[in-house]
Amino acid sequence: MAKARDTAFFCSECGYESAKWQGQCPACKAWNTLVEAPKAGKKERKVSGGGVRMKVAPVPLSAIEMKEEARFSSGFSELDNVLGGGIVPASLLLVGGDPGIGKSTILLQVCRHVSAAGRKVLYISGEESLRQIKLRAMRMGDFTEDLSFLSATNLDDIAETLRERLPAVAVIDSIQTMYREDVDSAPGSVGQIRECTSLLLQLAKGLGVTIFIVGHVTKEGTVAGPRMLEHMVDTVLYFEGDRSASYRIIRGVKNRFGSTNEIGVFEMAEEGLREVKNPSEYMLEGRPLGASGSVVACAMEGSRPVMLEIQALVCRTNFNNPRRTAAGADYNRVNLLMAVLEKRMGRHLSECDAYVNIAGGMRISEPSLDLAIVLAIDSSYRDIPAGDKTLVFGEVGLAGEVRGVSQAERRVNEAKKLGFNRVILPKSNADALRKTEGIELIGVRNVREAVAALG
Repeated sequence: MAKARDTAFFCSECGYESAKWQGQCPACKAWNTLVEAPKAGKKERKVSGGGVRMKVAPVPLSAIEMKEEARFSSGFSELDNVLGGGIVPASLLLVGGDPGIGKSTILLQVCRHVSAAGRKVLYISGEESLRQIKLRAMRMGDFTEDLSFLSATNLDDIAETLRERLPAVAVIDSIQTMYREDVDSAPGSVGQIRECTSLLLQLAKGLGVTIFIVGHVTKEGTVAGPRMLEHMVDTVLYFEGDRSASYRIIRGVKNRFGSTNEIGVFEMAEEGLREVKNPSEYMLEGRPLGASGSVVACAMEGSRPVMLEIQALVCRTNFNNPRRTAAGADYNRVNLLMAVLEKRMGRHLSECDAYVNIAGGMRISEPSLDLAIVLAIDSSYRDIPAGDKTLVFGEVGLAGEVRGVSQAERRVNEAKKLGFNRVILPKSNADALRKTEGIELIGVRNVREAVAALG
């Protein structure tokens, strides 16, 4: 008889288990995602709690009692806004981001604020020693006795510590360094991450502890490990930003307790991360005045309008194939808009190299930036500066028409707050808006009218 295999192949996207390797996962249809890992034995599959089976019965919707979640503040209003109003007790949160982006720093600051409010906090690090944590914490200020630190990687021992101390908040830094003794695979493997996250989920819901999990990301920008890791947690937060720049953006990708459209903006300082209360003013800082190819646009991040500088540089090419580069904007969208500008306005862009950049390193895919990209490219092509106090937003179609966008009034109010005196926007939005004192609204129906309005 053939000997039974002790390993199986698991899909890193959906967790599907297969006895042999396959190029495509039969469940989620993803390619090259099956990785070999030890099978989950009986000891692994044992549910914590002594194996006691609870009898449950279905109930109608009318019999379910509703109560408002008693959220508490993280100490950062920007982070509370992303979380939907604060931290929900007994929730499991995953924080991902590039190495060195500031994940451990912001969580240590959150622990400091929460412990200062009188709640017990436990910070568990599997990557740093206690001495290293103290060196980093000394820059942030004083810490209370309610904040404790632990350097460990055995999750079974960590679970016992959580049951004994019962903190309000716990931080696991990071999930890739944690392991369970009854799983015969290396830390960071699919099996270890799956079983460790499952245990942390049971501890969060069973003990009422809010647990933050730090996750490393792959070169594609997604959290390393099985995709089911993001399905198991309540909230997924991504920390973005260029490490060479001083700003950081935290974005909610999944949130069972609030919206996923909000962002929080932070600035990296010597003492840690500092909130940026007005992102628009921060993003426009250092903007060149009177330069061609520079247009200010307004994008919506959830309910918050954010002003951005769209930069374009168009110059004659020395090659047969002109070069196209887009930083922060969608590359294919930029090519589409250039084709519209060439067809509808007669600009000979096929003879030019074109470079489009969203200043500050922001990545925006909202269609409302279309008109600003078109006008920035045209401004650079003609070498005519756009107005320094002019804001542009609107979606552009293939026929050259300018379509309306949502929340136009919020965008106009943000422009007035920052001292802009002219807004070029879709005609449909301009007709629906009330006249705003001190600011001129120019409604345009197509790209030709927008270029004429810009000057």
